[in-house]
Formats: sequence, C-alpha cells, structure tokens
Amino acid sequence: MEAEKPKTDKIRPLKDTVGFAQYSWQMDSLMARLDRKGWKKTEGLAWKMAICPHDDYTYVGTLYPEILHNIKAPNLILIGVAHKAAQLGIEDSLVFDTYSQWKGPWKKISVSPLRQELYDLLAHKYAIISDTMQKVEHSVEAMIPFLQYFNRNISIVSILVPAMKPERMDECGRALAGAIKSVADKRGWKWGSDYAIVVTTDAVHYGNEDWGGVDRAYFGCDKKGNAKALDHEAEIIKNCLQDEVTPEKIRQFSAYTLNSNNYKEYIWTWCGRYSVPLALYTTYYLNNSKPIHGELVGYSTSITSTHIPVDDLRMGRTAIATNCHWVGYAALGYR
Repeated sequence: MEAEKPKTDKIRPLKDTVGFAQYSWQMDSLMARLDRKGWKKTEGLAWKMAICPHDDYTYVGTLYPEILHNIKAPNLILIGVAHKAAQLGIEDSLVFDTYSQWKGPWKKISVSPLRQELYDLLAHKYAIISDTMQKVEHSVEAMIPFLQYFNRNISIVSILVPAMKPERMDECGRALAGAIKSVADKRGWKWGSDYAIVVTTDAVHYGNEDWGGVDRAYFGCDKKGNAKALDHEAEIIKNCLQDEVTPEKIRQFSAYTLNSNNYKEYIWTWCGRYSVPLALYTTYYLNNSKPIHGELVGYSTSITSTHIPVDDLRMGRTAIATNCHWVGYAALGYR
C-alpha cells in the first residue's frame, strides 16, 4: 500500500470524547485535581521508552502524569494497540497513517517528518498505511493530552500493531529500530532527549460481567480470585517487563499472553499483547542489542484506584468497574 501525500488540512479526529479529555480547560481542571491528590515525580534521566495505560482518565488517574511527565523529548514515536485490526483484515504489518495533524487540547499536534521517512524504509515488507485503522483506534489518543500538557510543542508518529506471531514481532521490532536509528542519526538526535518511544497497553481485562458474553474470570471474581489475578499480574510484570529486558523476557511475555497454538488468541487478556513486545524489541535493537532497564512506576486497577471526579468536566466512563469487570494498568519507564 503506497503512501499518500498528507494534505495540510487532514486532521485526525478524536475517537473517544468520553473517557479522555478533548479541551484544554478539561486538562487544566483534571491536572489540578491530580495535583491535589498527589502524584509522584521520577528523578533521574528522562525515559527513552515508556509503557502507559489508555483507559478512562477517571480510572487510571495519577498513573498518566506519573509516567508521562518524564518523557522529555519533543519528537515522539507512539506505538498503539490495533483493537479493530481483525475486523479490518489487517495483520502482520505496522500500521501508519497520512494525517497531517492530530487534534490536541491546546492546539493541533504536528505529525513528525520522521513518519514518511520511517514508512519509506519499512514499506511493503514491514508497514502499511491505513487511515481507517488509525481513525477508529483510541489507544494512542489517550496519551496525547497529557504529553501536550507537559510539552506544548510535541510532534508525533503513530504506529499501530495488529496481530503478529512472536517471531514477526521480533522481526518488525528489529526493522523499526533500524529505521529509527537511520533517521535519528541523520539529524544528530539523541534517544531520550530528542526523541522517545511510548507504547500503550491496558493490562488484564478481568471478570465475567459485561465482556460481551466472554468469561475472563480466570481465577473467579470473588475476593480470593481477584487477589490471585493481581498476583499473576505482578508475576508477569516482574518476570518480563522490569529490570534488564532481554529477548528472552519479551518471548516470555508472549508466552504469558498468547495461545502457543494460535497467536491470535489470548490466554491472559492484555490488549497490548502485540504492541508491547514490538516496542520492547525495538528498544532492545535500538540499544545495540543490549538490555534496557525498566522501572515500575506503578500498577493499579479500575477497582483499586481512587476514581477522579470527571462528570462535571463533561467526561465520564466508557465501561463499568466492578469486582467482576475490571482492568489493570501498568506504567513502566525505560532508560
């Protein structure tokens, strides 16, 4: 699929105007509430890569600023989930778009000139363009208001990751790393200060209520079952995402989340079961095939977090939060 030349007035519209903020006054009010609640700031070097949730702001709360305030680079490669890729018949390739700008709370957000250069290096074998896929996907846009809150002058490249075999994620991650290194080196950009990567995922989607008839209460959804689920979440994060992240750990993450007989099926419901390994492989190869260090900034769920009031801000909830329907949120930074 060949790249279209973006039109100057081609603005990517918002998908979710309920769970996320769309206006500056909403973000100002929301951040004032998060400031009063108190959120921890990270010391040390800025993140080169980060994992960020993308659920309703009322549920995720302080984890958004806690992870995203330490993204200091103005040029951002945002790697998102492709929730509806199967319905569109898209798989095995990184998905780019041709929008010239994205809507932001304060002003329109420029698409980085890196996008076309990256796509040209990846086209045909590793990447396709689908504005339709990008337009219906909400995961990337969740992070943009917070990123713009901390830096009004960000520019972005949005890349969505549909279903892929673990081997294909490794292959695409290596290719993306090579493309990023090529375009960054040409500009003399440094990873972490000039450009950074942010990948988004929500952690486990748990329970047996209001999941479209699907039972995801793997251990049951009573107090004991939910506690076991949280223990399993902690195990995945510790074994796969923290400290020195190697290809072995990335493959282990896929073993936790994907059916070994059918990679298109979950065995543990992280929606970022493809986006997270792809981003981790990319960072590993960008780091000259050396492990990059991951720090757990925080973990919460839609039933354990203190819900931030948003109804008076013309925001709300896109799903229920009960003992039998909840979502986990993991935030990790890498440097």
